[in-house]
Amino acid sequence: MITRIVRMEFHPDRVDDFLKVFEANKNRIAGYPGCLRLELHRNISEPQILYTISRWISEDALNDYRASELFLSTWKQTKIHFAAPAQAWSTIALFDSAEIK
Repeated sequence: MITRIVRMEFHPDRVDDFLKVFEANKNRIAGYPGCLRLELHRNISEPQILYTISRWISEDALNDYRASELFLSTWKQTKIHFAAPAQAWSTIALFDSAEIK
Protein backbone atom coordinates (compact mmCIF):
# COMPACT_ATOMS: atom_id res chain seq x y z
CA MET A 1 0.00 0.00 0.00
CA ILE A 2 1.21 3.51 -0.88
CA THR A 3 0.36 6.64 1.09
CA ARG A 4 0.51 9.91 -0.82
CA ILE A 5 0.83 13.11 1.19
CA VAL A 6 0.44 16.43 -0.62
CA ARG A 7 1.07 19.74 1.16
CA MET A 8 -0.62 22.73 -0.44
CA GLU A 9 -0.29 26.35 0.64
CA PHE A 10 -3.03 28.63 -0.62
CA HIS A 11 -3.49 32.36 -0.74
CA PRO A 12 -5.59 32.93 2.41
CA ASP A 13 -8.47 34.42 0.43
CA ARG A 14 -8.52 31.41 -1.91
CA VAL A 15 -8.83 28.54 0.55
CA ASP A 16 -12.62 28.48 0.15
CA ASP A 17 -12.21 28.29 -3.63
CA PHE A 18 -10.06 25.19 -3.22
CA LEU A 19 -12.53 23.68 -0.75
CA LYS A 20 -15.25 24.00 -3.41
CA VAL A 21 -13.04 22.19 -5.94
CA PHE A 22 -12.30 19.46 -3.40
CA GLU A 23 -15.97 19.06 -2.46
CA ALA A 24 -16.97 18.74 -6.11
CA ASN A 25 -14.37 16.03 -6.79
CA LYS A 26 -13.71 14.15 -3.55
CA ASN A 27 -16.13 11.27 -4.18
CA ARG A 28 -14.78 10.64 -7.68
CA ILE A 29 -11.21 10.72 -6.40
CA ALA A 30 -12.01 8.43 -3.45
CA GLY A 31 -13.83 6.08 -5.83
CA TYR A 32 -11.03 5.98 -8.39
CA PRO A 33 -9.77 2.44 -9.04
CA GLY A 34 -7.02 1.63 -6.58
CA CYS A 35 -7.82 4.42 -4.10
CA LEU A 36 -8.39 2.96 -0.64
CA ARG A 37 -8.80 6.20 1.33
CA LEU A 38 -8.81 9.97 0.86
CA GLU A 39 -8.45 12.54 3.62
CA LEU A 40 -8.18 16.33 3.73
CA HIS A 41 -6.38 17.96 6.66
CA ARG A 42 -5.82 21.59 7.65
CA ASN A 43 -2.78 22.89 9.50
CA ILE A 44 -3.86 24.12 12.94
CA SER A 45 -1.51 27.11 13.18
CA GLU A 46 -1.50 28.03 9.47
CA PRO A 47 -5.04 27.49 8.13
CA GLN A 48 -4.04 28.34 4.58
CA ILE A 49 -1.99 25.12 4.48
CA LEU A 50 -3.91 21.96 3.69
CA TYR A 51 -2.85 18.38 3.12
CA THR A 52 -4.39 15.56 1.19
CA ILE A 53 -3.52 12.09 2.39
CA SER A 54 -4.54 9.27 0.13
CA ARG A 55 -3.88 5.55 0.26
CA TRP A 56 -3.47 3.47 -2.87
CA ILE A 57 -3.19 -0.26 -3.47
CA SER A 58 0.05 0.27 -5.40
CA GLU A 59 2.33 2.85 -6.94
CA ASP A 60 0.94 1.85 -10.34
CA ALA A 61 -2.61 2.70 -9.18
CA LEU A 62 -1.43 6.08 -7.92
CA ASN A 63 0.38 6.76 -11.19
CA ASP A 64 -2.70 5.75 -13.20
CA TYR A 65 -4.73 8.29 -11.22
CA ARG A 66 -2.07 10.99 -11.69
CA ALA A 67 -2.26 10.45 -15.47
CA SER A 68 -6.07 10.54 -15.51
CA GLU A 69 -8.31 13.30 -16.82
CA LEU A 70 -9.86 13.49 -13.33
CA PHE A 71 -6.52 14.35 -11.73
CA LEU A 72 -5.41 16.68 -14.52
CA SER A 73 -8.61 18.72 -14.47
CA THR A 74 -8.80 18.83 -10.66
CA TRP A 75 -5.14 19.81 -10.35
CA LYS A 76 -5.60 22.56 -12.94
CA GLN A 77 -8.47 24.00 -10.88
CA THR A 78 -6.46 23.66 -7.65
CA LYS A 79 -3.01 25.00 -8.47
CA ILE A 80 -4.29 28.42 -9.57
CA HIS A 81 -5.01 29.13 -5.89
CA PHE A 82 -1.51 28.26 -4.60
CA ALA A 83 0.65 30.75 -2.73
CA ALA A 84 3.64 28.38 -3.03
CA PRO A 85 4.42 25.23 -5.02
CA ALA A 86 2.85 22.06 -3.67
CA GLN A 87 5.04 19.42 -2.09
CA ALA A 88 4.28 15.71 -2.38
CA TRP A 89 5.62 12.52 -0.90
CA SER A 90 4.82 8.87 -1.58
CA THR A 91 5.46 6.60 1.40
CA ILE A 92 5.19 3.00 2.47
CA ALA A 93 4.15 2.33 6.07
CA LEU A 94 6.70 0.56 8.24
CA PHE A 95 4.28 0.31 11.15
CA ASP A 96 0.53 0.75 11.50
CA SER A 97 -1.06 0.33 14.93
CA ALA A 98 -4.36 -0.61 13.26
CA GLU A 99 -2.74 -3.90 12.34
CA ILE A 100 -2.43 -4.92 16.02
CA LYS A 101 -5.92 -3.95 17.17
